[in-house]
Amino acid sequence: MIAHEDQRLGMRAGGFEISDLTSKAREYMDGDAGVGGSTIPQQLVKNICLWPGRSAIRKGLEAVMATEFSYSMSDQRILELYLNYAQFGPGLYGVCAASWYYFNTPPWFMSEYNANQLSGVLPRPAYIERAADGGIYLGPDADQLAIEKVNIAARFNPGSIAALGGWEGTVATVGITDTALDHSEDRGEDSCSTMPDSVAERLETELGQR
Repeated sequence: MIAHEDQRLGMRAGGFEISDLTSKAREYMDGDAGVGGSTIPQQLVKNICLWPGRSAIRKGLEAVMATEFSYSMSDQRILELYLNYAQFGPGLYGVCAASWYYFNTPPWFMSEYNANQLSGVLPRPAYIERAADGGIYLGPDADQLAIEKVNIAARFNPGSIAALGGWEGTVATVGITDTALDHSEDRGEDSCSTMPDSVAERLETELGQR
C-alpha cells in the first residue's frame, strides 16, 4: 500500500506536499474533474470523517484534517487505520475482510502478487468483483479501468518496493521493523485469524445466487 498509494508517507512532514496540493487546485480550477493522487492521510480522513466526491469544500476540509492527523499520530498508526478503513470492493472495507473475501486467507498469508493486486483495487473499489472461484475477477466484462489499475499495481509495485529497499525498507519508512508473524502468539478472536462472519455471510449469499 505504501508503494502504490503514498511512497513518501514516512518521509514527509505533514499530510501532503504543499506544491502537490496547489498544483491539483489549479488543475481543478481549470476544469480537470479527474484530478486525484491523494496521500494516505488525505484518503484516511476522507474515509472516516468526510464524504466521497471532489468538491473544493471537501478537499479543503480534507487538507486541514490530514495535517492534524499527521501531526497527532505516527505514520505507522495512520497506515494501520488506513488499512482498516479503506474500501476494497462494493461495501467491503478493511484489509482483513478483503483478504478473506478475495483470497480466503488472513492478510499475513497473502502472496506478494495478491497483495500487489489488492493495492490496485483502491482507485476504483466500487467496480471490483470477486471471481467465482476466488481472486479478483479479471474477465472481459469486468470494468476495464478498474482491472487496468489492478494489473498495473501487480506489475509495477515490485519495482517500487525494490527501489525503497525491499519490503523491509519500505515498511521501515513508517517505523515498522517487525512482521505479523512476530505477533502470532498474541492474536485473539478478533485478530483476523479466521474469516469474519460478515465475509462468510456475504460469500454464502453470493455463491448461492450463482
